[in-house]
Amino acid sequence: MSTRHILILGASYGSLLATKLLFTGHRLHLVCLPPEAQLINREGTVLRIPVKGREGLVEIRSHDLPGQLSAGAPGEVNPSEYDLVALAMQEPQYRVPEVRQLLAAVAKARVPCLSIMNMPPLPYLERIPGLDAKGCRDCYTDASVWDAFDSDLVTLCSPDPQAFRPPEEALNVLQVRLPTNFKAAAFADDAHTAMLRELAADIEAARFATSDGELELPVKLKVHESVFVPLAKWSMLLAGNYRCIEPQSIRSIKEAVHGDLGASQAIYEWVVSLCLSLGAKRDDLVPFEKYANAALSLQSPSSAARAIDAGVPYIERVDQLVQTVAAQQQLHHPTINHIVSTVDQRLQTNQTFSKQVAA
Repeated sequence: MSTRHILILGASYGSLLATKLLFTGHRLHLVCLPPEAQLINREGTVLRIPVKGREGLVEIRSHDLPGQLSAGAPGEVNPSEYDLVALAMQEPQYRVPEVRQLLAAVAKARVPCLSIMNMPPLPYLERIPGLDAKGCRDCYTDASVWDAFDSDLVTLCSPDPQAFRPPEEALNVLQVRLPTNFKAAAFADDAHTAMLRELAADIEAARFATSDGELELPVKLKVHESVFVPLAKWSMLLAGNYRCIEPQSIRSIKEAVHGDLGASQAIYEWVVSLCLSLGAKRDDLVPFEKYANAALSLQSPSSAARAIDAGVPYIERVDQLVQTVAAQQQLHHPTINHIVSTVDQRLQTNQTFSKQVAA
């Protein structure tokens, strides 16, 4: 096994991928805010994850793993020193000046990038046949941050595992709620895909030593040839995550999906049909029944809903992206339009308030 140097932009969700790779001896560097970096460099990261057949959560500390972990601010990084860059920040964060400069340096260094964002990087959309990526620019907080990227160097991973930072805990703690797999599309370059498969095999083989013996942990990296596999998340986001956002309140993903299961399935299947119209195969996507069953355990609002409720002026707009891509295919759905309108209105309120506070 060769040791890889991997740069991860974003220390919250990014620490989940980092922990899995630390098991296999790789060197990871997390880009995050200075207080997070100082804490991680001093104490490492803590991941708590449920394991089938065991009560409670298994706690994994990065200091106990064979790999090397460090953290720092965006301006302290030279991307050319890394074999792979993982994009794990929320899409609006890439417009922050320091992060934007780092992203430009990544593009210039031509390091392959694996996105674990819900919102696909704009260059990835260029790899999807029949999709007009330029027509989707308005769905991004600032689409220009992606202009320097070569689409062949960008791939997408469906971030199916659900994880959160417990609000009562320190910033270096991440708790997994739903331990499903990362599903990545292959790169355009076979050599880059081979590196992904090597990392996937490393994660598959890793075991965690406990007093009861070695334990196989969930959350694997699966690499697929189809560029459509990561788009399986779109139907989940539209049927669940964005429907957590209501005009005056928010609700849990479980309630959004199971409050009206028939309506949820109709939205889900409509987005599946959109992906099929783009060229996906049914096997690339996830059956509604499997998603609905997983949603039973998602008893908190989505991260997008929590962000809006906290007054954040910008969030990832996969809802708007799906609406835009559908319109390119001459497809429209009133519920999708309603979701987008509701999110627009909530964000407009937050943006107005932010401007008033700034003034």
